[in-house]
Amino acid sequence: MNIAIVGATGYVGSKILTEAVNRGHQVCAITRSVEKLPKAPAIDPVKADVNDVNALTDHFRGKDAVIHCYSPAKNLGLAEKMDQQGNATQTIITAVKAADVPRLLAVGGAGSLYVAPGVRDMDQPDFPKEWEGGVKATLLIKEILTKEPELDWTYLSPSHNLVPGERTGKFRLGQDDLLVGPDGQSKISVEDYAVAMIDELENPKHTRRRFTVGY
Repeated sequence: MNIAIVGATGYVGSKILTEAVNRGHQVCAITRSVEKLPKAPAIDPVKADVNDVNALTDHFRGKDAVIHCYSPAKNLGLAEKMDQQGNATQTIITAVKAADVPRLLAVGGAGSLYVAPGVRDMDQPDFPKEWEGGVKATLLIKEILTKEPELDWTYLSPSHNLVPGERTGKFRLGQDDLLVGPDGQSKISVEDYAVAMIDELENPKHTRRRFTVGY
């Protein structure tokens, strides 16, 4: 496929980029830090502002799908982080529609997954306070997507712990409940998260909904 990845040099986006290229896809890699991109014939490096709807529309045109990996800087306050994530997500959606891209896949968070009826991971008393901004910002992406009546979107939540590790290709998929392994841990490597995302790109099974991945 010919796809665009927004935030292609980030913690998650860089692994999704690697997985996509290794599986033969052509990638328009959109980032503010093009110098961090690996050099490969399958990677088209593009420096662009995530809030520039005209630029994004031009880069999205002719693509089979867009993968939204953008996230605001970690050192921002909650209000600013929410504002930046909301504006960027809306701009990406507007550009996807204007460019007639058939699909949008988005990197989500684990905090909004349920651990019990009516209880989300982020509602637990021991949920790390320092994750609050990121959790609420990624949840905002899902809230914006669900208000789109016609957009073909998918939102992939990781497990509670999204950590560097191995690409095993062996994991479980779920929907709205947090996946917990036999060892009591909710975990997925960034590499295997990327596998699940590109699997969904190649073989859509979660159209207009969220799903999750874990060991």
